[in-house]
Amino acid sequence: MLEPKGRVVMISGANRGIGRAVAGALLGKGYSVSLGARDPRTFARLPEAASDRVLTHAYDAAKPGSDEAWVAATVARFGRIDGLVNNAGIAPVAQVEDADDTNLDALWAVNVKAPMRMIRLALPHLRKAGTGRIVNISSLSGKRVKNENAGYAMSKFALMALTHATRRIGWDDGVRVTAVCPSFVATDLTAGVTKVSRSEMIDPGDLAEVVALALALPNTAAIAEMLVNCRLEDTL
Repeated sequence: MLEPKGRVVMISGANRGIGRAVAGALLGKGYSVSLGARDPRTFARLPEAASDRVLTHAYDAAKPGSDEAWVAATVARFGRIDGLVNNAGIAPVAQVEDADDTNLDALWAVNVKAPMRMIRLALPHLRKAGTGRIVNISSLSGKRVKNENAGYAMSKFALMALTHATRRIGWDDGVRVTAVCPSFVATDLTAGVTKVSRSEMIDPGDLAEVVALALALPNTAAIAEMLVNCRLEDTL
């Protein structure tokens, strides 16, 4: 396993939910972290934000340019980037027969184009590290379609393609890329879900350990996809 001390990981959408849990888990293991969120003031309530191993910065996945500023600030503070966790995402409904593409466009901008820009910016630093890691927080909706939100599934299928494309181009330089595909996670994003109770959903802290494993495995034991169920699915 890779030694976490001295390694720097960027995490988008890190002020709540999965991103918040990943940040806490990595800090506890000895990593330094760069945390991005649309409103960096929300980090003030996080006790670990005051650590010298933490950088908090504004990052809006829907706004090109904020990614460049965040990456630059991370390198200026820590001098390196060893890992990137593309966690920021949205889930508005975009059905096949919808005449208005507003939600579809938003899904594509945040769930697909934003991670691709972050990867593009971080790759030179990850290659330099020799053991660079990228974890894309996808979804089981990127592996099968079980509801009418076609736009969300399309965006997550595209994120899976981005994961495998990045694995190909980064492999020879030691960059390993993993898609973590959870079922329902007990976060704000699933607050309106009624078909699965909160107690049956994946705990964000448990999913954070899955992400940490993907970041820590050596170059010789990379995992391309990690599917995480909270209930039995016939197709998986």
